[in-house]
Amino acid sequence: MKKFLVGSYIVIMIGIIVVIFNSNIFNTKDSKAVVAGEQVYKKNCIVCHGDTGKGEGTKSGTAINNQHFLNTVSNKDIYNAIKYGREGTGMPNYGPRLTEKDLQDLVAFIRNWQTKEMKLEAPQTISGNLENGKKMYNLYCLSCHGEAGSGKFKMGTALANQQYLHYTTDKQIWISTAYGREDTRMGPSLKGLEGVRQLKKEDITDIVTYIRSINSK
Repeated sequence: MKKFLVGSYIVIMIGIIVVIFNSNIFNTKDSKAVVAGEQVYKKNCIVCHGDTGKGEGTKSGTAINNQHFLNTVSNKDIYNAIKYGREGTGMPNYGPRLTEKDLQDLVAFIRNWQTKEMKLEAPQTISGNLENGKKMYNLYCLSCHGEAGSGKFKMGTALANQQYLHYTTDKQIWISTAYGREDTRMGPSLKGLEGVRQLKKEDITDIVTYIRSINSK
């Protein structure tokens, strides 16, 4: 009887945790972490990423208040990007400047911008033709992201950045390339979507293969 009661108690507690977690995934506007994170954001991030996080700052940072972006990154990804930065770009490492609480509050604030869940599919295995990937990159990506992923100010992310390549998965690069980022210069590339570029899945896989190869050069 005692074992039955203990087992029932565990099941009930798990159920409560699941309900709490699922019932309020994005509705955290009144949480202390989000409120505190907003102050950290205003003090450290607004000049580049803008008042609303859409990249409208004077130094043209990445649009992080973006549903495609928020649906492809985890809280840990956001945390790493803030803490370690992007060497050689306008994104400094905030690890030495912010406390652990500041970092976590800032992540909570940014995550709070997510208002919907999007189904963004990618191949299970991403390994393609390097030569074709380079060709496709030079044809469709170079104008914004620069020669060999070097990036262009106010145009495109530096894809060759070592921190970016270290903390970004092939799947995330594939999804960003295929589906783009709404309300930014980065439109969708996957064939069938409303984008100028109409690339096959294999071509996108090849592009990701090329981008990943930059990390070993």
